[in-house]
Order: sequence, then C-alpha cells, then structure tokens
Amino acid sequence: MQLKTTTFHYILLLLSALPLIKTTSTSPEKQAESLIKWKDDLSSSSWPPSLLNSWSLTNLNSLCNWTAIACTKTNTVSKIDLSNMQITGTLALFDFSLFPNLTHFNLSGNYFRGPIPSAIGNLSRLTTLDLSGNKFIEESQNQFSGPIPPSIGQLRELQYLDLSANSLNSSIPSELGLCTNLTHLSLSSNNLNGELPLSLSNLKSLVQLDLHNNRFIGQILPSLVSNWTELVSLNLQQNNFGGTISAEIGLLTQLQYLRLYSNEFSGEIPQSLGNLSKLHVLYLFDNHLTGEIPQSLGKLTQLQLLDLSNNHLTGEIPQSLGKLTQLLGLYLKHNHLTGEIPQSLGNLSGLWRLYLSANNFTGVIPRISGLTGLFDLDLSSNSLSGAIPSELRMLTRLQYFNASHNNLSGEIPSALDHMFTLSSYDFSYNKLTGPLPTSGIFNNAPKSAFVGNHGLRSHAEGPTESKSSSTKSKSANKNMVSVFLFSFLGFATVAIAIAFFLMFHKRSKIRPQVIKTSQNFEDYESMILQEEVKFTFREVVKAMDDFHEKHYIGRGGFGRVYKAELESGQVVAVKRLNTNDSNDIPAINLQSFENEIRTLTTIRHRNIIRLYGFSSRRGCIFLLYEYLQRGSLGKALYGVEGATELGWPTRDFEPRLSDFGTARLLSIDSSNWTNIVGSLGYMAPGDR
Repeated sequence: MQLKTTTFHYILLLLSALPLIKTTSTSPEKQAESLIKWKDDLSSSSWPPSLLNSWSLTNLNSLCNWTAIACTKTNTVSKIDLSNMQITGTLALFDFSLFPNLTHFNLSGNYFRGPIPSAIGNLSRLTTLDLSGNKFIEESQNQFSGPIPPSIGQLRELQYLDLSANSLNSSIPSELGLCTNLTHLSLSSNNLNGELPLSLSNLKSLVQLDLHNNRFIGQILPSLVSNWTELVSLNLQQNNFGGTISAEIGLLTQLQYLRLYSNEFSGEIPQSLGNLSKLHVLYLFDNHLTGEIPQSLGKLTQLQLLDLSNNHLTGEIPQSLGKLTQLLGLYLKHNHLTGEIPQSLGNLSGLWRLYLSANNFTGVIPRISGLTGLFDLDLSSNSLSGAIPSELRMLTRLQYFNASHNNLSGEIPSALDHMFTLSSYDFSYNKLTGPLPTSGIFNNAPKSAFVGNHGLRSHAEGPTESKSSSTKSKSANKNMVSVFLFSFLGFATVAIAIAFFLMFHKRSKIRPQVIKTSQNFEDYESMILQEEVKFTFREVVKAMDDFHEKHYIGRGGFGRVYKAELESGQVVAVKRLNTNDSNDIPAINLQSFENEIRTLTTIRHRNIIRLYGFSSRRGCIFLLYEYLQRGSLGKALYGVEGATELGWPTRDFEPRLSDFGTARLLSIDSSNWTNIVGSLGYMAPGDR
C-alpha cells in the first residue's frame, strides 16, 4: 500500500532513526536567538502578540522563564508548548539542530502550514510530538491519508502519539504494539477499520486510549482489557464494535472516563463495572444491551454522568442509584424499564437532568422535592398514573418538565403557577381534569401543552367534551361539521391558488417570517432562526466565502468566531462550536438541542446579545448572533488599544453577554468546562 501523502511516512522513518543521530551541544544563548528569529517569522495578525512578549533580545538570558519554554538542569530547552495559541506560520526558520535535548514539541491547535522539515529528525530525545489541528501540507494535500505504516513500531521510546482528525484508512498495524512506552494514544476521527490487534495488549502503560469515530469492528477481547490497568480514559465510541462488554473491564480500577456509546455491543452490562470506584463518566447509550441495570452501579460514588439510553434494558431502576450523590445527569430513556420510579432518586440533590422517557414505568410520580438542583425532568411516554404532585414547586431551578403521554389524572396543581423558571412544559395526552390553568406561567400557554386531556376545560367554554350530550346537540354538531368542511374546502382552494401565485411571483423580495427547522440535523440548511430574520444560513456561508480566514475575528473556549457581511448590508457574527473539545455534542438529543435553541432565540434583554439561531453543517454546529463592533471588554481594558481607547470615564458602559444558556449544551466533562471562556464580545456567562 502506498501513502497518498508521503510526509507522514517520512516523519516516521526519520523518528525511527533517532537513536542513530549524533547529538551536538548548544548554548542557551544560541537557542534563544534562534527562537526569536523563528518568532519574527510568525504572523501576529490573528493571535495576541503579548503571549510571546518574553521572547525578546532584551530578555535573552532568561530563556528558561520564557512563555511556553521549559529547560533541563543545564538550562537548555527541553520543552516547547505553543498549543492553542492561534499562531500562523511555518517551520521553515526553526533550527531543529540547536535543540538536541528537546523531549516535548507541541504545536497543536494552531495554523501552521507548509511542509514538515526533514530536520525534525535531529530531535533525538523526543518523546512527545503533537502537530495535530494545523494545516501542514505537501503539494495539494492537507491531511494525512492512506494506511498507518508498520514502521511506526520502530518508535520504541514514543510516549505520546496523536494522529486524530486525519484521513487514515487502514487497520491498526500489529507493530504498534511494540511501542510499549506509550501512555497516550489517540487515533480518533479517521477512517480506520478492522479489529484491534492483540499486540495492543503490550501497551501496559497506557493512560489514555482514544479510538472514537472510526469504523472498527469485532470484540474488545478480555486479553486486551486485562492489560490496560493504568487507563484513566477509554474512548471507543462511534465505531462498530460488537459482542459483549467484557467482565474484565472491572480490572481497570484507575478508570475515570468510559465511553462505549454508539456501537453494536449486546448482552448484559457486567456487574464488574461496580469496581470502577473512580469513574466520573459512564456512557453506554445507543447499543443493543439487554438485561437489568446492575445494582453494583450504586458503588460508583464519584459518578457524575450516567447514560444508558437507547438500549433494550429491562427490569426496574435499582434503588442503589440513589447513592450516587455526585450525579449530575441520569439518562435512561428509550429502554423497556418497568416498575415504579424509586423514591431513592430523591437523594440526588445535585442532579441537573433526569430523562426517563419512553419506558414502561408505572405508579405515581414520586414526591421528588429533594431534587433541588434539577433543570430538566422528562417522564414522558410511560404509564404513570395518579396526580401531578404539588411538591414540584420545590424544584426552584426546573426549566423543562415533560409529563406527556401518560395516564396522569386530577387537576394541574395551582402551586405550579408561580414556577417562573419553568419555561417549557408538556402535560398533553393524559387524563387530566379541571379548569385549564391560565395564571402565572400558564398565561398564554400553548394549547399543544394540554391537548389530549379531554377532562380539561376553559373557564369560558366549559368542558371540552361532555358524555351527556343530547342527540339533538350531536345532530347540530354534525351539521356544523358539514358546514365547516365545505367552508374549509373552499378556503383551501383559494389558499392553494394564492400559494402557487406567490411561488412563481419572482418580483417578491420578502422572505416568509417563519422559524425554519429540519428533521435532518446534518442537512446543509438544518436550522432554527428567529421569525424576523430575513436571511438563510446559505447566504451567511456565501458572505464568509465558506469560512475563509479573512473573515475570522476571534476564538473562544469552544470555537471560532467569524464576521459575515450580507448583501443586504446586515452584519452577523457566527460562532462555530469546537466539537473536538466536546466530544459528546453529537450525543446530545437533537430534538432537545433544537428546543433549547428555540427557547433562547425568544430571550429579549438589553444586556444579552441577540441569538438569531443555529445551523449544522458538515458535522459542525454554528450559532448566529447579532454583530457588535469594537471587540471584547478584555481587549479594551488590557489590549494594545486600551490605554487610548477606553479611559475610566467610559468604563461605566453596560456589559453585553452572549452564549446565554448555550454553554450547558456542551460536554460537562470537557477539559474546558471549568474555565472562563469567550471571544471578542461573545463570551459565555458561565451558566454551569
């Protein structure tokens, strides 16, 4: 097999010869001068120059204190880490021969381009090389492609290997198992296939293994799992792995993150998972798992996220889950679970989201007043009965409540009227009775929230359906129906004629004021926009030349921001969410995502930047905002222009926030989620 792009193969051959290359000594002064020369060749148009201000001739003798630099005991450079600094440039002026003691070289998440010099082979002590997320090329290619060459097995000293987000399309060569010093291995988001070679069982030092979003098949054999006892993170999601989940997985007692979702796993969830006492995230959704939820999961007292949705699980919810007091999200929807919802779940006072929809739960809704941290509660499509408990009013943070498609009876408690945090609710298709609520949060409530409850009645119209109606009234009703049908047919004929006329009336320049959406979340035009918006996402993409760099204006914690000037003269800002930093975004329930965005587009506040809507394209998620000039508050206060542009008299201006309510749509265990994030006036207010 031949590589379409030979650069990758060439690098591996060079690195495999590293022990044969003779090293030379160099002085810290020469290294400092070389780094300054390289820095001067880097573009400063899209990254803050202040990040590397310490790299200067006036600071020549403090090399080891420079930003992104670490040194050996002899004061020569051992580590260069420029990751995620938005740097644009090449490696053409980097003198690899002057850095013989370099062990870590990380340029990931930037905009480096051009070829990777063969002189990289001079780095004879290199243990970590990360060039991912850049634009390195050779001729017209812009991604590594073809197979992973077997020669990779010659990198015996390699500890960190990240080849993610390329176009590699082979199986994993068995020779990779010879790299026994590997602690971090990421091959995610490629087109890799086949089964995992048994030789990977030799990688006993692995701390992180990430193979997600490929086309791997076969079982995860016990002989593999049992040797990976140092693993902290195991990400095998979004593949075609099958068979059962091996009980040997319980040997991985250091594991904190286990993601096996969106595969073809079958059989029961092993009881041995209860041994993983350090586990924070357990994602097994979108598989073919059967049997009951193990009681042993109640031992995972550090667990924060548990998602077993979209499987074929049976039996009841174990009472032991009430011991998971650190739990933030519990997702058990779309299974075949039965029995009553256990009262023990009321112990989960820190729970944010509880999704139990589309099961076969019976009994009453438990008086769940202990769930004081709950934001979302979905009990829809079950067989719950009895009254809606008035104790729901104790859930003072609840924003979303869905109890539709059950057998609930009685009146909707008036105690819910003043739950002003509750912005989305659905009581439809139950057996509720009494007056239709109209006060508090139910003022101007949509009829769809109550449809299918024949016992509900409005104050003016009386009962919506009477079983004691006389024959005369039934006859009158039939006559009214006939009149209505004839009237409707006449009206429909006229409406259709008008519709055809408007469709072919080319002179019309005004777009319909509708909220656009799509069932296909990956469609080019899949979107939700505010009613008053007069543009499409296609027009936005065209205005930015398909996200050309010249329209790039900043970077936030979860993505990049672009400026689009439409033909109409309107200017909008587009934030592209960085799904590589939040791998679980694709796993979000798409209908829930659309519902949340639809709610956020209705928010009106003078201090919140208008969210026009969202769209998805090529697997990415885009948020469209009104555009604000003059950048972010941080740049104005502390940037180059701050001293002259923003004096103290003008610092009393009102702040503007964006990403209001959207940050919580991202992965809760993302490496970014505890940081302050934002860019150029589009800063998330930290709603987590």
